[in-house]
Amino acid sequence: MSNLYIGVMSGTSLDGVDVALCKIEKDSTELLHTYEHPFDPELKKEILSLINKETTLKQLGELDVKLALLFAKAINTLLQEASLSPKDIQAIGLHGQTLWHEPRSAYPFSMQLGNANVVVTQTDITTVADFRGADIAHGGEGAPFAPAFHKEIFASSDKTVGVVNIGGMSNISYLAKETLGWDIGCGNVLLDLFMQKSQNQPYDKDGAFAKSGSVNMQLLQAMLKESYFQKAPPKSTGREYFNEKWLDSYLEKFQGVQDADIQRTLLELTATTIAKEANRLQLQELILCGGGAKNSFLVERIQDLCLTHVSKSDDHGINSDFLEAMIFAWFAYKRINKQRVDLRSITGSKQETLLGALYEA
Repeated sequence: MSNLYIGVMSGTSLDGVDVALCKIEKDSTELLHTYEHPFDPELKKEILSLINKETTLKQLGELDVKLALLFAKAINTLLQEASLSPKDIQAIGLHGQTLWHEPRSAYPFSMQLGNANVVVTQTDITTVADFRGADIAHGGEGAPFAPAFHKEIFASSDKTVGVVNIGGMSNISYLAKETLGWDIGCGNVLLDLFMQKSQNQPYDKDGAFAKSGSVNMQLLQAMLKESYFQKAPPKSTGREYFNEKWLDSYLEKFQGVQDADIQRTLLELTATTIAKEANRLQLQELILCGGGAKNSFLVERIQDLCLTHVSKSDDHGINSDFLEAMIFAWFAYKRINKQRVDLRSITGSKQETLLGALYEA
């Protein structure tokens, strides 16, 4: 049996498709090769339109296939770069593209698109998908899943460690005697959204635009009072909550604030909510990963606000850009080997769960 697995992740930032080739043994996960596939601007626009506006079943069905073709192309490109064939790979762990996450409605669900049948057909590799459904069916939030993997690679016997992934949303893993985790709130999502809206730029490189402004304390304090930030874990969130409508509801009350000051305040919101959790948990080390870890000014502000040492996963030999893709390679390994994952203390699931549906080649 091959011990090579591929993880595929496209997060809420919609900045690219991350593909990670991993060698996974019982007690180790080694990253062998990576590839980032660009996200087609028109496809990104279509996804955001579906999230923010009314849609049709036809649009939804077609997007499911479009995303699958995108994911398959990314996987096949990695295989070509790594000089591997489909038969060398045991399975693909396909997260899919989250469109809507609603784990606490009367009929809870989490919707990720990217038709696994199409991925299998296009790659000829067994694929594991729909990871979040089983957790939600067992009473869990369906997110975050990262803490289970972070425990495997970052947990320390002599200190309390926290790992924060800053993607579109930010989530934290608390690694001590007990493993906990939850979504803190907005990560890059509002920063990117406002840059696109005000500066026609996809993101604020190194937080340069934010750095040129000043924090509007009244706006910051108003946003920090948002009910999600007061909610106790387990909890999870996404673009269905933190979006343009959410941001506009605050900016309407603060007319006349300069664009650079808004950007600076949004960066401070992300840094403050992360540091607040790290300090509350009395962490002895905070490890950052995800796209936000590349924003040097955001990292600087988190360090300034934290009472503990802040590092990046890269400092620990783990590529921060591909950590989430590695997670789903590992979850595919778990599913192929019929190993249940214990997320009870993280998502609130009522039992250890076999995560993911199997689509065989």
